[in-house]
Amino acid sequence: MKKIGVILSGCGVRDGSEIHEAVLTLLAIDRCGAEAVCMAPNVEFPETDHLTMQETGAMRNVLVESARIARGNIRDIKDVKATDLDAVILPGGFGAAKNLCDFAVKGAAATVNPQVARLLKEMAAARKPIGAICIAPVVIAAVLGKELAPSVTIGNDAGTAAEISKTGAVHQECPVTGVIVDCEKMIVTTPAYMLANRISQVHEGIGKCVNDIVNMIS
Repeated sequence: MKKIGVILSGCGVRDGSEIHEAVLTLLAIDRCGAEAVCMAPNVEFPETDHLTMQETGAMRNVLVESARIARGNIRDIKDVKATDLDAVILPGGFGAAKNLCDFAVKGAAATVNPQVARLLKEMAAARKPIGAICIAPVVIAAVLGKELAPSVTIGNDAGTAAEISKTGAVHQECPVTGVIVDCEKMIVTTPAYMLANRISQVHEGIGKCVNDIVNMIS
């Protein structure tokens, strides 16, 4: 069975993985007959109250919070290697831009969690497919932009697209239910809630992204 890594960044759109996107990714992987391998870095992050959308002053742990989505079946990303996987996908949510990297603060000058960067570089070197959803393509751009100049999308937000371009990656505009497929670099991205107004739109785009990723696996 094909194994597809899913890199989570917490649990909740404002400070972790966007839950709809994460669950729809897991569903799409299962429907393709593949196995999802959930993982997250074991690091702390500031908690956001999802009722008030304000930071609480408390801290939470990315791995512990991500385990909520994975129903406890999750690995510390430091223990995962490219040889364990056939592909990897990053759901969106602000945690991708705040916990997996600091793009939310630094834009194109972002640094990426060392273990996340390591795994993505290993996957790229092994020519194994990489997918990213919503804001998560900024992580791909920050890690692989200078070396590979991959084509990615976050939809059509001009400011974010400009920062992505500064990394060396190429941003392409994309409709909400579409995907951008960089066949040469084996990277697939879709806008999801960067543009979506309905969960059905997110479902359609993620389904296409996962299908394309699965079809790329040799």
